[in-house]
Amino acid sequence: MIQPGSKSPAFITLSKPLEAALIEIGGALPAWDISGSLLADATLKRYQAQMESVPLVKETTATLRHALTGEGGGYAVLRLGNLAEALGTGDDRFLRLALAFAAEVAVPFSPFPRWPLWKDIGVKVDKDPGKSSGIGYNAFHMDLVNATRPPDYSTLLCVRPDPLGGGLSILSDAHAAVARLPEDCRALLAESAYHYGTFFDLFGVGEEYKPFPILDGSDPDGGFVRFTAKMLVRSELGQAHAEAARELSEELVRGQVSFMLRPGDYLIVNQRRFLHGREALRSGQESVPVGDRRLLLQLFLRSGARDGSAA
Repeated sequence: MIQPGSKSPAFITLSKPLEAALIEIGGALPAWDISGSLLADATLKRYQAQMESVPLVKETTATLRHALTGEGGGYAVLRLGNLAEALGTGDDRFLRLALAFAAEVAVPFSPFPRWPLWKDIGVKVDKDPGKSSGIGYNAFHMDLVNATRPPDYSTLLCVRPDPLGGGLSILSDAHAAVARLPEDCRALLAESAYHYGTFFDLFGVGEEYKPFPILDGSDPDGGFVRFTAKMLVRSELGQAHAEAARELSEELVRGQVSFMLRPGDYLIVNQRRFLHGREALRSGQESVPVGDRRLLLQLFLRSGARDGSAA
C-alpha cells in the first residue's frame, strides 16, 4: 500500500535463526526499571549484553540504525511478528525484546509520569476523531512539538491492526517537503510565530516552547521540523504564517508513504527527519469489541541521554 512514486519504507525482516535465538533469550531479559524519565542504566546494560550474546543481532541493528540515520533514511519497520506469535504480544518477554531493539538505537524514556514506559494507544469511538486514539484521520505531526527537547525518536509497536482494515500509517520526509517550498514560505516558517496544545505533567523534554518556529535553523538537514497539522485548525495564527504552514502540510501529503502495520511490527521514526500520522480507521468501529480494536504501544527514545541532558 505504498503510494506510487514514493520511497519504499525500510521493512527489516529477521532471519529464522535470529528469531529462534531471540525467543530463547526472551526469558533472560530482566524486567525494566526507570530512573527519572529514562530506562535505568542497569537495565540498559543488561539488555545490551544479552543482545550482544546473539551474533546475528549485530547485522540487523546496523541495518536498523542505517535506515534511521543514513542518507535518505529516517524510519524503519522491524518485522517482529513471528516473535509476537511465539511469545504473545501481551507477554512481557516480547515487550522486553522490542525494548532491547529500541535500546540499540537510543535510550528509551517516558515523558509521562502517569503512564508506564509503554503507553497504550487504543481506539475510543467517543474521543476527538483526530487524536491518536480517535477513529479519524490523524494528520502529520511530530510528538511533543511544543517541548524544547522533544523525543528524538517516536516508536509504535503494533499489537492489533484495525480489524476492519483501516488505519494506514503515513510518514513523510519533513526536510524534503520544506526543500520544495519557495524561499519566502521557508522564511515565515523560521519565525517564532507558532504554538499548539498544552504543556503539563511532563518530564525529560525540557520546557514549554511557545511560540516556536517550525524550522528551528539549528541544522538544515537534521534539525526538528516542528510541525503539527492540527495547529492549522486549533491555534490562532496570523494569515501569512498559517498559509506557510498550510503549504508545508500540502507538501507533506504530496510526499507521503503509507502502509499497514501488522501484528508485531515495530515502527521507529526519527523525528529529526520524518513526521508521521495515520489514515482514518474504517467505519463501524462501534460494532468492534473494545478488546478487538486497533492497539498500538508507544515508546519514545532519547539520543545522547546519558550525558545528563535529558534528566
